[in-house]
Amino acid sequence: MSMRRSRSTHRSAQRGVAAVEFAVALPVLLFLFLGVVEFGRAFLQYNLLTRAVQDAARLVASEAPRGQAGTINLDAALVSTARNLVVFGNGAGTGTALLPGLTAGNILVSDRGGGNIAVTATYAYQPMIGTAIPDVVRGGRIGTRFTLRAEVVMRAIS
Repeated sequence: MSMRRSRSTHRSAQRGVAAVEFAVALPVLLFLFLGVVEFGRAFLQYNLLTRAVQDAARLVASEAPRGQAGTINLDAALVSTARNLVVFGNGAGTGTALLPGLTAGNILVSDRGGGNIAVTATYAYQPMIGTAIPDVVRGGRIGTRFTLRAEVVMRAIS
C-alpha cells in the first residue's frame, strides 16, 4: 500500500512542477511572440512606405521638366500628384490612406540640384501592442511612437 501512495504523490508533484513551469514560461513566450509580430508589422509598413516613395520619385523624375543650369521645375500639380501617390497609392488622391495616419503633409518633394529630385516621407509608426508593457531598457513604454523615414533620390529624365 505504501508503494502505491508514493507513486500517486510523485505524479501529483510532477503535475504541480509542470504547472509552475508553464506559468513562468507563458509570459516570456507571449512577450517574444508579440515582439516578433510587432517587428514584422513595422517592417511591412516600412516596406509599403518605401515602395510608395519609389513610385512617386519615378513619377516626378519622368514628368518634371528641367530648367536652367540643371534645376528641376516642380509645379504644384506634379507635387500634389506625387504626394497623393505616396499617401493613397494613386495620383488622384482617392480612397483610404495606405498607412493609418499618413497625410500629404508627411511627404516632401524637392529639387536636390544637379538634375536630381528627392521624395521623402516620414511616418509616425503606431504600435499595435499599445502602452501596456513597460520598456525596462529606456524607462519609457514600448508603445511610444517612432518615426519611419523613406527617401528616394532620382535623376530627372525629361
